Amino acid sequence: MGVRRRSGPALGAAVRAAAVAAVVAGTGAWTLDAGQGGMGQPGTGQGEGPARAAAHQAAPAPVSFAALPRRVLDAHRGGGGEPGIRENSVSGAQKSLASGRVQVLDIDTRRLKDGTPVLMHDATVDRTTDHTGPVSAYTPATWKQVRLDTGGGAPEPAPTLDQYLDALGGRAVVTVEAKDASEVPTLASMIKARGLTSSVLVNTNDPAVARRIHAAGLLTHLWRSAAQLAHDDPRAWTGFVDLLDIDHRATDAQVRAAVHSGIPRVWAHTLTTAAQRDRMLALGVQGIITDYPLSLDRR
Repeated sequence: MGVRRRSGPALGAAVRAAAVAAVVAGTGAWTLDAGQGGMGQPGTGQGEGPARAAAHQAAPAPVSFAALPRRVLDAHRGGGGEPGIRENSVSGAQKSLASGRVQVLDIDTRRLKDGTPVLMHDATVDRTTDHTGPVSAYTPATWKQVRLDTGGGAPEPAPTLDQYLDALGGRAVVTVEAKDASEVPTLASMIKARGLTSSVLVNTNDPAVARRIHAAGLLTHLWRSAAQLAHDDPRAWTGFVDLLDIDHRATDAQVRAAVHSGIPRVWAHTLTTAAQRDRMLALGVQGIITDYPLSLDRR
């Protein structure tokens, strides 16, 4: 665990521009359904702490999962594949929402030494911050020193889940992953304390954990790989899964089985090309989960 000295940005502007050009290669486009659902607008608390910025917002009611449009763009890692959008950050989420195209913020969490959930995809902080070492080696006090420094712009604090929900909860639908069943009570407490049970989903790869999430009174997001779908019967999950998130590499038959399972919403992860997007939509999938939401919207 320590401070990381960078000689330059982790990804140069040219590299990121080339990556986005590759993402949008292909034909066809899709647009969101107009007039359905809605999304909150980003705050104006530039330079303020997340809690203070959130206090300046007069959000009348949380955006709800039930009111989402029929077709949805889910910004995986907050849309961190796009130029200028920093993954799993408050600023990146604000930029994604400001585009007017993104309805869902999909975030990753890890736990500090004391169990505090923080936003981080990797088990270590090396790739996306100015520090090094495992997330689990940090305490709340030492975590305050960690700065996200990729994706362009001035470094910013790596947020805890508390801080992220205070800044963005209710302004978009958020889905947050529970790594195991032991995290469910903590997440339930955080979500319920903020009145966000209609707009925050808890995500897992384990159907047994999905049952625990549902039993806790939370919206349940279950994701499955293509290998798992080869043996799954999604109809078995209709009583406790609100969102089924399937691997885009699944066969056409597996995708159709998911779409017609009776689960209210079926989305696909993690798409990087227009061809993948178009195939999933043609098969009846309603949501596109991607690191490149602005590029794959193409409106």
